[in-house]
Amino acid sequence: MTHHIIGKLLQGRYQIVQSLGAGVFGQTYIAVDVDYPQNPKCVVKQIKVSSSESGYLEMLRLLFLTETETLKLLGSHHQIPEFIACFEENERFYLVQECIEGHALTAELPIAQQCGCLWSESEVVEFLIDVLGILEFVHSQGVIHCDIKPENLIRRNNERKLVLIDFGSIQSIDFGIGAELPIYRIPVTSLGYIPPEQFIGETQPNSDIYALGMIAIQALTGLEPLQLKADPYTNEIFWRSQNTPVNDYLATVLSQMIRYDYQDRFQSAGEVLRVLKQIIWETQPSQILEADSQFFLEAAIEDDNSQNPTSGKLSPLFTGMKIGLAANSLLMGFGVYSLVNSSPAYSETDTLYKATKEYQAGDLEEAIALAKSIPSHSNVYPEAQATIEEWQEQWQVAAQQYQIAQTAFHESRWSDVLHAASEVPNILYWQSKTGKLVQQASVNIETQTQDLLAKAYERASEKDFSTALQYLRQIPQESHAGTLVQEKLAEYNRKRQIRAAYFLQKAYKKASIGDFDRAVKFLRNIPQDTLVYAQAQVKLNEYTQKQRVLANNQKVASANRTNSFVPKNSVTRVEYLQGANYLQEVNIR
Repeated sequence: MTHHIIGKLLQGRYQIVQSLGAGVFGQTYIAVDVDYPQNPKCVVKQIKVSSSESGYLEMLRLLFLTETETLKLLGSHHQIPEFIACFEENERFYLVQECIEGHALTAELPIAQQCGCLWSESEVVEFLIDVLGILEFVHSQGVIHCDIKPENLIRRNNERKLVLIDFGSIQSIDFGIGAELPIYRIPVTSLGYIPPEQFIGETQPNSDIYALGMIAIQALTGLEPLQLKADPYTNEIFWRSQNTPVNDYLATVLSQMIRYDYQDRFQSAGEVLRVLKQIIWETQPSQILEADSQFFLEAAIEDDNSQNPTSGKLSPLFTGMKIGLAANSLLMGFGVYSLVNSSPAYSETDTLYKATKEYQAGDLEEAIALAKSIPSHSNVYPEAQATIEEWQEQWQVAAQQYQIAQTAFHESRWSDVLHAASEVPNILYWQSKTGKLVQQASVNIETQTQDLLAKAYERASEKDFSTALQYLRQIPQESHAGTLVQEKLAEYNRKRQIRAAYFLQKAYKKASIGDFDRAVKFLRNIPQDTLVYAQAQVKLNEYTQKQRVLANNQKVASANRTNSFVPKNSVTRVEYLQGANYLQEVNIR
């Protein structure tokens, strides 16, 4: 279908000359603007239209106009393509933007760790600062890009600045929680850069920060995101090896950019920018005077406070970010004062590193002993003391949560095992112990799920949807069949409502011919939590009353036939006449 549009003139102005490719949201082309003498190039995006119904087109038209207004605003930034025009033609929607002359960042990234191709630390920091400046502007406009990857970062030929393109997947920050993102709709080139929360429709502004961090790690290591391994218990990515030429501070920053849980990441592009400035100060010549160093410290504090007036202190990373398993077992990150002023002796940092390793390995006493051996005059001493206290608290929590998980396991409460394990602090020793329980509990959950699903299917095949729903609701939320369970819950509930309405109509029909016994039976089959239940109860009372009257009437008639000589003014005769009249009145009502 692409070749049909090549050469076509849109709006009598934009002539399509080349296809750039297709994405989730439509097709992209290179066009020339014939209204200008030089016929400058531009990018034309044709938005995918999946239906020609008027209601759908009207909705898409409104969405298109809303998004183009956002793109106009974003295009005012010099590192985002300028918005040129938008229009609708033959029930197709088109967007025209500036064509960036340059090459994708893909061409600059190392592949398979080829010698001499890996980026230096300074190149990575420069790259991060450049792109974070763009993201800070984008997020300030209430927009999340959602598809940060090397193909969407173009290096301009003339000024060598990076330009962020392809805002086809943008989301409003206010309305970022949307539908789940099915993996089959994601371009292959985006896989690995998309953070976990984006797959379940909980996209955050720092989802873009995750993707940017993955690109920086690729530049340092030569490994693409999908080549990196993750911890099986925490899902945190292992990226730093002995051969990775990166200092601990930058490694700390990158690890926090790609944390699995978005709540543990940097929360804004501005926050990362302020932290990266410290790396630039750290690389200043060692001859910086102490007064100058103090000036830098005060400047950092003022800068941080200006961004967050209520904080009154440096960001958590500056005041001592702790890096454990989640940051690939790196050295502890040290505060700005230690970095700018006199750096601690290597032996002291090495001691704290060894203490951290012992702590992660499960020897709390040895870890504390090593941390306490750091002398009080060391810059590391305050950090070491705070770390000891934190270790003791986390160790106690971990032991308690492990005991809870173990008890739940022995009592076959599989979901409680997973919940307790998730509360275990980031200590490799304890996570390894709970991980074994989690692994078996997960297997048991899946076995239980299959058993409950089979029972639900069996009851549903017998049209007992109420019991089928009860089985489905017993399936743990942690089961991998979650999507299927939700679908079946909706399906069986809908069928149960339809069946309840069917029973009500059958009851009406039976009552209309005086068969109140069958009518009552139909009504009693209507489940309590259905839409027609209240209406059915009204009719059940009515038909039960008529059923009793009719039964009494038949009893009197039978007695009358047995004793045909009963006088007309006898009690039996009167009761019979009264019963007949009452039934007639009930039927009329």
